[in-house]
Amino acid sequence: MSDIFPSASWLKSFEEKLNSDQRYAQIAARWEGDMYFLIEAEGNLAEPITMYLDLWHGKCRGTEMVTDIASHNPAFSLRAGYTNFARVLKGELDPMQAMLTRKLDVKGNMAVMMRNVPTVLDFVRCAREITSEIL
Repeated sequence: MSDIFPSASWLKSFEEKLNSDQRYAQIAARWEGDMYFLIEAEGNLAEPITMYLDLWHGKCRGTEMVTDIASHNPAFSLRAGYTNFARVLKGELDPMQAMLTRKLDVKGNMAVMMRNVPTVLDFVRCAREITSEIL
């Protein structure tokens, strides 16, 4: 399976990685909050993509490629152009710096994000480890 970001296969692989990674399970044990990735079309991405992740206590309870943004009301939404999501996955852009400089626009309780920096960073580590290619 080719895990090209962003794709349904990438999202499924990410879910499997989060659920099998012991380090993530320990670090994210207190995390409570589902999220949207709202990826705006630019560069190699012709159409916007929305991905949903249901994250709870170190596990991913489900993922979905979303066609109706009103189908969920997640605790967090991360919105950015495709290029900035890709830069985070390639390790060219620090995820916390991206949030603080609004290169990744966060909707939700930013204080919760800031109290959970290790969880955020390990979540990104897991995403990087399953990404074989960027669109």
